[in-house]
Amino acid sequence: MTRPEAAPTKPRPSPATRRFGYFVAVLVNVAMLIVVNNLLAWDILPFLTDNFERVIPIINVSLGAGILVNLLYLFADPAWFKSLTQIGLLGISMAVTVRLYQVFPFDFSAYEFNWETTGRVLLILAMVGVGIGIIAEFVKLATGSSRF
Repeated sequence: MTRPEAAPTKPRPSPATRRFGYFVAVLVNVAMLIVVNNLLAWDILPFLTDNFERVIPIINVSLGAGILVNLLYLFADPAWFKSLTQIGLLGISMAVTVRLYQVFPFDFSAYEFNWETTGRVLLILAMVGVGIGIIAEFVKLATGSSRF
């Protein structure tokens, strides 16, 4: 009986490529901070309610943490450190998603389709996905693997 071969591991991108990606992530998070903090003033999303103000602080924490972590990655990004910081970022993402579900700052009453149920289901799916991501990062951290 032959033993199945392990899946080939994809080589990690070069440090320069990774640093470029981290820099782009910082820029995207800064842009998202600007957008999130001005969405209500810009009044471009008609389904967004004034309750959105209640979730802005935790979204800012999440975006700020993403900026900080990616700035740190510019200087050092060993696999164990990335897994550890990703667990933290995913934990913050879970808090943001739970808060969005609790506050649900959306009003879809102007639409015929039941977007509220769809939105809530998507938020639940996001929570499940983030939970799976946290577990995967713990496994990577515990095993020293970067294959996940």
